[in-house]
Amino acid sequence: MTMATPVSVQKSEDEWRAILSPEQFRILREKDTEPKFSGEYDKFFADGVYNCVGCKTPLYKSSTKFDSGCGWPAFFEGLPGAINRTPDPDGRRTEITCAACGGHLGHVFKGEGHQTPTDERHCVNSISVKFTPAN
Repeated sequence: MTMATPVSVQKSEDEWRAILSPEQFRILREKDTEPKFSGEYDKFFADGVYNCVGCKTPLYKSSTKFDSGCGWPAFFEGLPGAINRTPDPDGRRTEITCAACGGHLGHVFKGEGHQTPTDERHCVNSISVKFTPAN
């Protein structure tokens, strides 16, 4: 599965509130974080694709998911062009968002020593994604 530049999805805050649950809105649109070890995909390792819960854009292949022990789903890379990175204002972390709709996914960390091809950990809120099983 290759990814070109995703189609931009623009909605007003009221439109987002109408299609997202209150918890999804709080995390995707208000950049909050779900509690550690509470998400449905933390220890989930089936074969398929993780899509943005807001706009359905494919974000991560299950083959890039790994158990980092951090309490949130961890991936070592997103699909090409699917993830935007923005340094947090304090410079300590880098936020990751859906490139199509701007929905907050979590943060990316580099150089933690995980044995992955990229030495990155995309720490993603389960509530930000929806898993689609492989056919």
